[in-house]
Amino acid sequence: MSRRGKKKGRPVSGWLVLDKPVGMGSTEAVSKIKWLFNAEKAGHAGTLDPLASGMLPIALGEATKTVPYVMDGAKVYRFAVSWGEERSTDDLEGPVTKSSDKRPSEDEIRAIMPNYTGVIMQTPPQFSAIKIAGERAYDLAREGETVDIPAREVEIGRLDIVENSTDRTVFEIECGKGTYVRSLARDMGRDLGCFGHISELRRTEVDPFTAEDFVTIAELEAARAAGQPDGEEGSWDFTAIDEFVVDTAAALDCLPQVAVTDEAANKIRLGNPVIVRGRDAPVEAEEACATARGRLVAIGAIEQGMFKPKRVFTA
Repeated sequence: MSRRGKKKGRPVSGWLVLDKPVGMGSTEAVSKIKWLFNAEKAGHAGTLDPLASGMLPIALGEATKTVPYVMDGAKVYRFAVSWGEERSTDDLEGPVTKSSDKRPSEDEIRAIMPNYTGVIMQTPPQFSAIKIAGERAYDLAREGETVDIPAREVEIGRLDIVENSTDRTVFEIECGKGTYVRSLARDMGRDLGCFGHISELRRTEVDPFTAEDFVTIAELEAARAAGQPDGEEGSWDFTAIDEFVVDTAAALDCLPQVAVTDEAANKIRLGNPVIVRGRDAPVEAEEACATARGRLVAIGAIEQGMFKPKRVFTA
């Protein structure tokens, strides 16, 4: 009988809200954070292109169970569209495929902006992670194939002009899950008859996190170095770097919260339902989270005054 191997790394849990630098891929960023924290497990909540900077929420340990809730959160981007060129990747990375000498006026841009707010249909870029017949669209695009990607519904809460010049317009957008800002630049450029592509992109918010939660790679590297052992027999001290970890429960602010006793928490962690007590406790809820002493215990449903766990947390 084979023995299960011991897990590598520490069982650290929580969210790390990374200010990802330009040039670093999302998978590379997760690997870097996992190494810095010597974490058993890590994953991100929403890919950010290498040419983009800004907020990349990274889940450590038990927080990976809450990734879908952060993925569903509203996002805020600040981005620049350069007019006059359309590119194969809809950003600076790809070669120019179409060009125009025309440049839009600010009035012309404002006139089409209502077409890009609310619930709209949007076709993802050829270079995207969308799966077509089981393959990623960007893999097919790199092989020179042009694939038919169906349009899909996305929601844009607001779209504002921040700065405008002859060749370039800076926007800020608040949007829902699945929105491609690169597609927005492409489509606006076509509508204006001048073509356009993303020349700068920064994600500033992913609900429930804000810029106040940001931490940089440099800050994390300094904190890890501060815990370096003095001698060969010593061990790393992760106290300083762990200060940057946001509690797992922060990802679940969107759900009703139910406070339970330590005894009830133990029952929940074993998969058992418990009676929800308290004057303000909901009687029914499709999803809610139970906490004990401020620590996350489980996500579950509340039915007829009973909390029924669906996913429990050990830390």
